Amino acid sequence: MTTPVNLIRSERLSDVAEYAYASKVSADAQFVFLAGSCPLNDDGSTASIGNYAGQAAKCVENLRLALEDAGASIHHVASTRVLVASAQQKDLVEAWKVVRDAFGPHDVPSTLMGVTVLGYDDQLVEVEAIAAL
Repeated sequence: MTTPVNLIRSERLSDVAEYAYASKVSADAQFVFLAGSCPLNDDGSTASIGNYAGQAAKCVENLRLALEDAGASIHHVASTRVLVASAQQKDLVEAWKVVRDAFGPHDVPSTLMGVTVLGYDDQLVEVEAIAAL
């Protein structure tokens, strides 16, 4: 799929990171700034209470829907931020693995952050994204 997003990998930086270190977007692209995707069901209830991986999967599902409504797909994403309500690295990694796998070879630059609390009852994960058309 052709998109205005060009992922940049650096041979001067560690290859341990499971994402590109930067992305470049062509000047004529239209940006899409997505609100943080939350693990909410259609009825507004929180999905997969107590389950980091389950909530990350629901965030990605909802992110895909928001992208579609904007005329984009996951391949148009230029960067992400994954927020996880935990001080435990293992919880962050559990959520990250789901997000990373959802993006597959389109491994956009991403920031993974542990935070103290998120906005909805029982919410453990949120995924922000910027896309380009």
